Amino acid sequence: MLINLPNILTLSRIVVIPVVVALAAWGTPLTDALACLVYILAGITDYYDGKLARSMQQLSDFGRMFDPIADKLLVTASILVLAGYDRLPYYSLWPAIVILCREILVSGLREYLAGRDATLPVTQLAKWKTTFQMVAIGFLLAGDSTAGLLHLPWVPVSLIGAVLLWIAAVLTLITGWAYLITGLRHVSL
Repeated sequence: MLINLPNILTLSRIVVIPVVVALAAWGTPLTDALACLVYILAGITDYYDGKLARSMQQLSDFGRMFDPIADKLLVTASILVLAGYDRLPYYSLWPAIVILCREILVSGLREYLAGRDATLPVTQLAKWKTTFQMVAIGFLLAGDSTAGLLHLPWVPVSLIGAVLLWIAAVLTLITGWAYLITGLRHVSL
């Protein structure tokens, strides 16, 4: 069943991507705060769509397919707008590149393995990676301008985002390597 609450939540993440990108690109303290807020709401839907699908017994092939796609689109678009507008401070472009490369690697592995009737299950560490990554991007979208808007100029929002993105990148390398090893077990030479 395509039209159910979990699938609507998944699709909402895709629908808000242009909103997040436009707000972040606008680049005022208010639009940075709004970009962060919309992004946080989208991130919350990532948690609830699967939880609701399981509890309401509304698991679907559509949800299994589009949930990771929605996540990757939201993360990729957010990282690209941050990079495009030079809003990845403290050399955090490097962890952003690592994260994007890992996303492409895992997507390719999953596509290949699907043709072999094999799966690449999500690990607990990968869930932690996603959490760090999502929180980091939220901080980076907010930027230091949002701290000023909220009269908290001493809060190093961009630094917190960059540090969290570096942590996410380390977890990304670990989980990406584990997925690669798992995927290679299914490759015949």
